[in-house]
Amino acid sequence: MYHLTALVTLLAIAFYFFATINVSRARARTGIKVPATSGHPDFERAFRIQVNTLEWMPIFLPSLWLFAIYISDALAAGIGALWIVGRIVYFIGYSQAAAKRGPGFLIQAIAAIALWVGAIGAAVSRLV
Repeated sequence: MYHLTALVTLLAIAFYFFATINVSRARARTGIKVPATSGHPDFERAFRIQVNTLEWMPIFLPSLWLFAIYISDALAAGIGALWIVGRIVYFIGYSQAAAKRGPGFLIQAIAAIALWVGAIGAAVSRLV
């Protein structure tokens, strides 16, 4: 069973939901009306955090699950938890200033790439 990977998946979705709510709150706080996606730096940073998280989820989630299936539920969940930590660090840094987004981005990118490399390596090794 993949209980740990399922938990990490749900936590990742919860983080994305939080980022989405943060965009709505930033709209209200800055007066940016739908459908505008620019106009105030605080809103634009909140919007980019949410969209960047969405951009990474199709890389992260399948890689997470394939890694869990082919290699290890616990190891996938650990690396997946690191991805979430990276997203949180990214959120905190980018919320303050665009220049502060780098460390969180690096953490989550390394985690996602590790999951993808592990998953593809395991899948290919089973073909040979």
